[in-house]
Amino acid sequence: MKSLYHILLSVAIATPFISGCNKSFLDRTPQSSLEESSLTNKKGVNTLLIGAYGALDGQDFKDGDMVNLSGGSGFAVSPDNWIYGSICGGDAHKGSDPADAAAILQIGTFVGNAANGFFNDKWRVNYEGVRRCNFVLHILPNVTDMTDDEKKELAGEARFLRAHYYSDLKKLFDNVPWVDENSNSFNKLDVDEYKIPNDKDIWPMIEADFKYAAENLNEVQDVAGRANSWAAKAYLAKTLLYEKKYAEAMPIFEDVIAHGVTAKGTPYALTTKFHDNFDAFTENNSEAVFSIQYSANDGSGGTGNANQGEMLNYPYNGPFSCCGFYQPSQDLVNSYRTDANGLPYIDDFNDHPVKSDMGLTSSAAFTPDAGNLDPRLDWTVGRRGIPFLDWGNHPGMDWVRDQQSAGPYAAIKNVYMQATQDKYYDGNGWAPGNAINYVLIRFADVLLMAAECQAQAGSLTTAQDHVNAVRTRAANPVGWVKTYLDPSKPMGGYTNIPAAKYNIKTYPAGAFTANGKAWAIKAIQFERKLELAMEGHRYFDLVRWGIAQTELNRYFSYEKEITTDVANGNFTSKNVRFPIPQRQIDLSVKNGTATLKQNAGY
Repeated sequence: MKSLYHILLSVAIATPFISGCNKSFLDRTPQSSLEESSLTNKKGVNTLLIGAYGALDGQDFKDGDMVNLSGGSGFAVSPDNWIYGSICGGDAHKGSDPADAAAILQIGTFVGNAANGFFNDKWRVNYEGVRRCNFVLHILPNVTDMTDDEKKELAGEARFLRAHYYSDLKKLFDNVPWVDENSNSFNKLDVDEYKIPNDKDIWPMIEADFKYAAENLNEVQDVAGRANSWAAKAYLAKTLLYEKKYAEAMPIFEDVIAHGVTAKGTPYALTTKFHDNFDAFTENNSEAVFSIQYSANDGSGGTGNANQGEMLNYPYNGPFSCCGFYQPSQDLVNSYRTDANGLPYIDDFNDHPVKSDMGLTSSAAFTPDAGNLDPRLDWTVGRRGIPFLDWGNHPGMDWVRDQQSAGPYAAIKNVYMQATQDKYYDGNGWAPGNAINYVLIRFADVLLMAAECQAQAGSLTTAQDHVNAVRTRAANPVGWVKTYLDPSKPMGGYTNIPAAKYNIKTYPAGAFTANGKAWAIKAIQFERKLELAMEGHRYFDLVRWGIAQTELNRYFSYEKEITTDVANGNFTSKNVRFPIPQRQIDLSVKNGTATLKQNAGY
């Protein structure tokens, strides 16, 4: 799908219109563009839809090269929100050294202002996605060689994607303008069409788009990566959850859990192995509700299709070439400590710290932590002395660029396997690419969101059942990290000996009911931290729960005693949303007054 987009869309919509001039030589259609009328058919409108999907990763094809849709770098606009969701949520440090991409550190410590270019990049990329969806919806009514049902299906996909782009904007900036197909927003030359106030709550419009998609999309799709009706229902329920409409969201989530199927038509289910969600060889599986598709070595000549958003986030040195960013925090690592009963320390996990090699060189002796741990830790965090996929035991400081600044750990969910790197690693760029899909919504996420709704309704037994389903998968030894048969030859296979003392159990019968609603909600929130860590969700969860200021300042207070990069971190009430990019406010001036209004406090 991405490759087809690159071939066609660079021609189809790069410069679709010429307007505002009567000079005859300018009235000619440029050879590198197409008239709108030539796209008003089944082939044309489906090509435009592929372009709307193509914007999901923030990349485009221009003059033979892959470029960021915002004009910046792929990592600035990564759709997994590793910067805005995970670094800002306390899952991870920026990593590398403090001066490298310092704009990320400003964002992660909440001192970033409206002039920070990363905010503008995210804004532009999402609105480019919106623009492409609007163009599809603008063209569609005039198409004559499609049935009404085919048009509804295609409109459902376009509205699903538009709702996704707007959801990202809403979560990031809160107050954003709504632009739909009734405007001329798909025509970049008509700049006044962008000068729309950001004074309305757009959640109702997002709801309407997902609802339309849920009612009109097919259950089964012919291409991996296309949205189906169940993905739309899950996203609709998630939207309602963000609006705190728990009673409305709950039956939709439960319907998805009981009856939902993937775009292939197979029932949703948790994969047996946790890591199968982060391996290109096992992606588009039963747990993938909706994924952004990536490919490697696909003939494009670059890494634009190969998850450029994560291009910086490999261990420094070692076999990965770049770049030492996105280092998990000690606070996150400590969260995976379990007690004798295999349960987490929800309220005082930092009082039970996991041993690290902080301050030790790789040549110094080190024995990993010997206490009880949740096995998801070692599929989420690369730590000294523990197998790092099939690349060998993580060596510690030798794979860390600046341990004093950002700690001793490495990200792992985004890293490709050594055994299949010939297929799924892409070295055509200055930093690594890979073919590991990013799963925007996976079934474990649905279970935990449903648990929230059930707990809010007082149905604590059902809420506990959903949480326990997630923990049961994590507790299956088949999916645990094992030690190597021969550490000097890590691809030679594994023993049956767990790499650490994994001890994880489900909550005992009646635990949620016995401890009460408030405690049950905390347990669900903590389970989301464990299950979805380093997947870009944490900051947005903390904000919607109303605990961001308390949790993030607690995080800064703890973490700054270990690393130096977050010493100035401070979360205030204004930080529940990011600033409207100053560049966009400047561009919105109409009759001498800015149409866009800055968020309070910036």
